[in-house]
This record gives sequence, structure tokens and C-alpha cells, in this order.
Amino acid sequence: MSPPAADAARTPAADPAAAAAAAAAAAVTALPPTDRALFDAVTAGAGAVQRRAMAKTITLLESTRADHRARADALLDALLAASTGRPAGGAAQSFRLGISGVPGAGKSTFIEALGLHLLDGLAERGHRVAVLAVDPSSALSGGSILGDKTRMDKLAVHERAFIRPSPSAGNLGGVAEKTREAMLVCEAAGHDIVIVETVGVGQSETAVAGMTDMFVLLQLPNAGDDLQAIKRGITEIADLVVINKADLDEAAATRARAQITSALRLIGQQGHPAHARHDGSAWPPQVLEVSALKGTGLAAFWQAVERYRERALAGGALQQRRHAQDEAWMWERIDAGLRRRFRDSAAVRAALPGFTAQVRAGTLAASVAARRLLDLSG
Repeated sequence: MSPPAADAARTPAADPAAAAAAAAAAAVTALPPTDRALFDAVTAGAGAVQRRAMAKTITLLESTRADHRARADALLDALLAASTGRPAGGAAQSFRLGISGVPGAGKSTFIEALGLHLLDGLAERGHRVAVLAVDPSSALSGGSILGDKTRMDKLAVHERAFIRPSPSAGNLGGVAEKTREAMLVCEAAGHDIVIVETVGVGQSETAVAGMTDMFVLLQLPNAGDDLQAIKRGITEIADLVVINKADLDEAAATRARAQITSALRLIGQQGHPAHARHDGSAWPPQVLEVSALKGTGLAAFWQAVERYRERALAGGALQQRRHAQDEAWMWERIDAGLRRRFRDSAAVRAALPGFTAQVRAGTLAASVAARRLLDLSG
């Protein structure tokens, strides 16, 4: 008679899809009643009840309380399996669009016009749009205005749209700390287009490109000269550059389009072959002119987005990008967790005032104090 181990070895491997479904069901079953109700409301279907549940879930995810964090982790595991952003037939069902630009570039106006174009102009496609807008937090008071719903008043009341403003809370990169988690909530709720709007940024805030499928940079006519256009930073990682407010000065918009197109071509030629995203074999970045206020250029913009998505899906680049982003997300949370554990260490809290006083008095180098405190944290 064969030993049990040998019989197990000859048993066909379990179906991965069935195993994933079983794990998802177990994650949902393990939720306490309050969070199970939230899960059911988020995944049940469109409507006011779902929007309230989405808002409550994101608030729970953003909480820093230890008990809330434990609940949020369990709820996130359950939502992950229900998310439309997960692979299905080898393709991602949702599409994540990151939109950034300098203050005053018209990001909110552009997003509302685009959202209404997708929901009403392309109503036959049945899109549902979620907008995660990040507002800068005050360095003095810590507060944020969170006024994006006021700017997007028409989109905010659309039955197939969801808008969530969040404070940056000191997080660098132009996005909020829990933006990745919020995207999963939106996808689990059935929103197939998730737009992330950053705070008004400069040239180095590029975090949104590392969490979305396509990165769009909004620029203005007369925003700089040729030298400004070729500066490395946020421009070189854009998949699509949009010259917004083109109606204000058509000549300046045309000139800006030519300058940025030339700059992107130069950046792509000079990039290292192993790292250049625009090496000619992948998506060639494009520059478009749009007037969000008048609604012109939006159809051409979305056609470019769809061409990008089709190319990325066909070559497997979209899934590879998602996998890399998930790994980066894990390390990002590890870094944040280590910082939190450092601050919560009893030994560090006890020694910190003394080290701080020495550093401020100039009797101890800051780097030495940092190393000693890290040693105390274990």
C-alpha cells in the first residue's frame, strides 16, 4: 500500500482559480459582522448605499488606530478578491489613470470633463468612473481644503461616479499614503476607470506614475521654454502630455506642443536602453492639445488612452506593470511600518529628548544620534 505522502504526490494539483475562490470566501467569512456589512455594501452594486460604504471603507483604511488598522487589513484582503482590477483572462479589467500637473493646470476641470465624456458621451460602454483626488495638507495647521467635489459639481452627483478627496498628510510624491488601498476599494465596487489626481506638483513628484497604468501630465501654454521642456523629471516618465487651456492662446499651445514633442523624442534617444521607457519598441509618448473648459480634444485624448491600453495589454506590459507596482507597494508599506515601529519604541521615546537636546545644542552630530536611536529600536 502506498504511503499517504506518495498518494498526495500523485494527486493532480488543485485548480488555482478554485483555490483563489476558496481563499476569497474564507477571507469574507472571517470578517466581523460590521465589516462584512461594509464588504457586502461595497460589492453589492451602484447606488447611494454603495457610495457611503466606499467612503466608510476608505476612512477605515486611512485611520492610524491600531484596531482600525487590523480591521482594515482583513477587509482589504476580502476586497482584493472582489476587485475588478485583478487579472481576468490574462487582462486587467479596470484601468488606472494618473493625472498630474502644476497648480492651475486645470486638473479638476479636465477630470470632470473627461468623466462626463466617459459616462454620458460613451454611455453605451457602461463605464463607471472613480476619482481619487489628493489635496495638499497645510504645513502649519495640518488641514486640507478637500474642495475637489466643489470643482467637479456635475461629476460628483452622477450616479455612476464616485469622488473621494483625501489629504496628502505630509506624504511626498503628490499622492496620499493610502491611495493604493483606495483604488482597490473603487475597483471592488465595480468602477472600471479609476483616476488619481495628484496635488499640484513640480518636477520631482512622480509617485503617481508608480501606482497607475498610464500617467498623464497636464501642461499649460507658455509654461516654459525649450530648456524647461527637456529637464529630466516628471516629463520623461509621462505616457501622455496634455496641453490644457489650449483655447486661451492657440499659437502658444501649438508652440508648447512642438517643444514638448521634441523634448520627449530627445529624452527617449538619450535614455539608457535598459531603463528607457520610451525606447521606440514600447508606447511612444504623445502630446495633445485640449480645452477642458470647452470640451474640445477629449475624444482624441481618450482614443489615445485606448490605443495605449490595447498595446500594453497585447504585449503583457500592463500586467507586468501591475505586478511590479504590487511589489513596490509591499516595500512601501514595510518602510512605513518600520518608521512607525521606530516611533512607537519605548526605548526610543525615552532617549529621544536627550539626543534631540544634544543635536540642537551642537554637541552631537545628527547622523550619530540617528544611528544610536536606530540601535535602540532593535
